[in-house]
Amino acid sequence: MVRVVRSTVLDAPVEAVWQVIRDFNGHDQWHPAVASSHIERGNAADRVGCVRCFRLEDGSELREQLLTLSDIEQSFSYCLLDTPIPLFNYVAHCCLFPVTDGDRTFWEWESRFDTPAGQQEELATMVGDNIYSAGFNAIRSHMGLEAA
Repeated sequence: MVRVVRSTVLDAPVEAVWQVIRDFNGHDQWHPAVASSHIERGNAADRVGCVRCFRLEDGSELREQLLTLSDIEQSFSYCLLDTPIPLFNYVAHCCLFPVTDGDRTFWEWESRFDTPAGQQEELATMVGDNIYSAGFNAIRSHMGLEAA
């Protein structure tokens, strides 16, 4: 099983960052890889069990299900249901923590998944760099924060 962990510190209060990433269907507003997104069956985007269906800029379509959401812990987990990328048993977790020195936010984004033999490193790098690190930079841009 592959484990990918990326983290960053954002120069914004944790409540402000949470307000943006809490929306399970809002990633098309800030992530550069996501072209469009909708929640299936008209469910609320903060309802555990809801499924988001989204299209990437390259035309690929994915479906992910919200597994947990905690406003108290400022965290959520989700899993991949359908994807053209060979990531199997993919479960991810995003968690924010306040950094009291400067009223900033520590954001950790991690996942575990299986891959076909021989593709572990390639797919781990793709997830870590093209999804997580790109997402951190996109949030900075979306919120008008300085680059790290």
